[in-house]
Amino acid sequence: MRPARALIDLDALRHNYCLARELDGGKALAVVKADAYGHGAVACARALEGEADGFAVACIEEALELRRAGIEAPILLLEGFFEADELALIQAHGLWTAVASWWQLEAIERAALERPLQCWLKLDSGMHRLGFDPRDYAAAFARLSAVPQVDKVVLMTHFARADELDSPRSAEQGAVFAQAAAGLPAESSLCNSPALLGWPQLCSDWVRPGLMLYGATPFDRTQPQAQRLRPVMAAESKIISVRELGAGEPVGYGGRFVTARPTRVGVVAFGYADGYPQQAPDGTPVSIDGRPGRLIGRVSMDMLTVDLTDHPEAGLGSRVQLWGDEVDVAALATHCGTSAYELLCHLKRVPRVYKG
Repeated sequence: MRPARALIDLDALRHNYCLARELDGGKALAVVKADAYGHGAVACARALEGEADGFAVACIEEALELRRAGIEAPILLLEGFFEADELALIQAHGLWTAVASWWQLEAIERAALERPLQCWLKLDSGMHRLGFDPRDYAAAFARLSAVPQVDKVVLMTHFARADELDSPRSAEQGAVFAQAAAGLPAESSLCNSPALLGWPQLCSDWVRPGLMLYGATPFDRTQPQAQRLRPVMAAESKIISVRELGAGEPVGYGGRFVTARPTRVGVVAFGYADGYPQQAPDGTPVSIDGRPGRLIGRVSMDMLTVDLTDHPEAGLGSRVQLWGDEVDVAALATHCGTSAYELLCHLKRVPRVYKG
C-alpha cells in the first residue's frame, strides 16, 4: 500500500475545542465545513458531539451528511439556504439557518412550516460579502422575529481582518455591530477563530471556532493563545527510493535544484495530487525520522524529493512528515505563499487514520 497518510488526533481536536470554550466562556459552534477542513467532518463531529454546543457547516449538503451519520446536535448553515424549497429539509432535520438577505427572509415568511426555525440574522459590518446593511438590520430583525415560522433569532456578523493583530478593522466592525444591534433582544455571535484568539473583547454569547479547532494558528506571528493549540493532522509518508548524486546534477522536473555537493536524494511518496503545494520552494521544511530536513526539487504529482545528505541514518522506509506536530502547517503555508486553510482543505487521495 502507498505509504502516504494523514494521522488525525481526535484528542487534540477536543483539546482545541475546550480551549475555545475556555477563552470565550460562552457557547461554541464547532465549524466542520469543507469536510472539517480536510480532517473528516463525520469523524470530527462524532469526536466532539459529547462536548460541542453545536456545529456549523457551509450548506445543507454538509449538514445532511452529519445527520445521516447520526449527529443529533444543532447544526447551523453558515450560508443559509440557496433555494426556498430547502426550508422543508431545514425544518425536517432540525437545522439552524443563517439569514443574510431579504429574499431569504421573504422565503421564510411565505413558507408553510409545521415547526418554527432558529435563524441567525447576519449583519454586513464591513466585510461586504453577505449580510444586511446596518441601516436595515433592526427592521430585518423586527420582521423576522414577528413571523410564526421563527421561534428564535441570533444576531451574527463576520470579521474580515481579525487575523491582522495590528489592524483596527476588527474593532471598527465590532462597533458597527454594536450600534446596529443596540436594543435588539437576542443573543449574538461575532467571533471566528482569529477573533476568538486575538480579539477576545469582541466575543459574545456564541463563538464559531474553525481553523483553531484543527490546531493551526491564523496569525503570521507568535500569539500566546494560539501557542496553546495542538495540531490535529499529521501528513506523512515514507522514502521509497534513494539516489546518490554528484555535484552539479539536476533534480526533478525542470532541473530547478542542482546539487552543489555530492548529495543523497530521498524520493517521498507524496505530491501535489495529495494536497502538497506544487509551488513549494527548495528548502521548504520537512521532518525526516523526527529530525529537521528540507525539500529539494520541484514537487511532482505523486512524489517529492528531500535532501538526505545530512541524514546518514535515513533511507528506504524512513518516515517523512510534511506537516503536523514536527512541521508547523502555518509556517509551511507561509513558506509556500499559501495559507493553512488552503493546505488542510486541499488534502485528498490520502487515507485518514484516526486516533484518540
